[in-house]
Amino acid sequence: MKICIVNLQSLPVLAPGFEHERVGGEEIQAPLIAQALARRGHDVALVVGDYGQADGARYSGVKTLKAFRERAGIPILRYAYPRWTKLWRALVRADAQVYYVSCAGMMVGLTAMFCRKHGRGLVFRAASDSDCDPGKLLVRYWRDRKLYEHGLRRADAVLVQSAFQQESMRQNYRIDSEPARMLVDRPDGQVDDARKDIDLLWVANLRQVKRPDRVLDLAARLPHLRIHMAGGEFPGESALYARIAEVARQRPNITFHGQVTYRNIGALFDRAKIFINTSELEGFPNTLLQAWIRGLPVVTTFDPDKTVTREGLGIRVSDPAEMATAASRILGDPVEFEALRQRCLAHMATHYDEEALLQPYIRAMETAIAAASRRRAV
Repeated sequence: MKICIVNLQSLPVLAPGFEHERVGGEEIQAPLIAQALARRGHDVALVVGDYGQADGARYSGVKTLKAFRERAGIPILRYAYPRWTKLWRALVRADAQVYYVSCAGMMVGLTAMFCRKHGRGLVFRAASDSDCDPGKLLVRYWRDRKLYEHGLRRADAVLVQSAFQQESMRQNYRIDSEPARMLVDRPDGQVDDARKDIDLLWVANLRQVKRPDRVLDLAARLPHLRIHMAGGEFPGESALYARIAEVARQRPNITFHGQVTYRNIGALFDRAKIFINTSELEGFPNTLLQAWIRGLPVVTTFDPDKTVTREGLGIRVSDPAEMATAASRILGDPVEFEALRQRCLAHMATHYDEEALLQPYIRAMETAIAAASRRRAV
């Protein structure tokens, strides 16, 4: 297949020299999917933002095509010019049979319009529970919400991250979808237990929805534990970042790293004993997979599809007090800790084979190509 994946913030995951740009979970997933498909012989292009890089550069078998700079466009009509035109030019250069886009927002609508105009297939995948519920959409502008809904209803195939999202998409949008698990990078070599000097690790962009303030509360309850926080500033929430960073750096048991590149974040996971997640709303966090594949139990306020509880991969909690109790219990009981660690490793070995993970994506793309072919024949 000739495939184009659209994710404007994903270049830093692929390309040396851009590592310090901000990325989130879906910015990690897009290159992982692109590279996995390219390894299997598919012709894959990735449409990314304009960071000043050469257009058409290849990384790990994936051709990158640049669209526009992050701040391009007239604010009140920011999807009209030059964002719209430059995105479409990149989509034309990709000349793909099927286009894949994830995350609610204007990109879904603009890509859908291109696909309908040019007779191409479109696959959309939800990146968060909020993508499946119009009442919880994390999309700032009304016009972008409408572009998202326009594109969502014109997707030839829709993928979701969980059974919860599948039902939510059906209930809220009357759209059928198929669950597709996330991909994950495996650690290089064996993790050395002797290097595990981080008791609790927290990794996320510093956004209110991620509730980094709960880590500060946790640190006050567990002054004897070594807690590390890593995460960059999120657009529009700079005051939150500044406040959390200032308070965290005053706590003797918190090491605040700020933004850490994707290439370097694995080293922190390798050093950790437990991963903590304090979010109110997620999809299926990359960080859980990055933890489990290294045998790290999780203590989390968010449990996608009750996977943590059902599979015994850690402990689901509701607040910092419960998180403190759970973390202390695991760290204080070597037998329980080892049992959790082995379940994490076994779960990833059983459920996260790359070949199997790719099948829903490939089926969705084949479905979209067939649907586009039928439209062209009419």
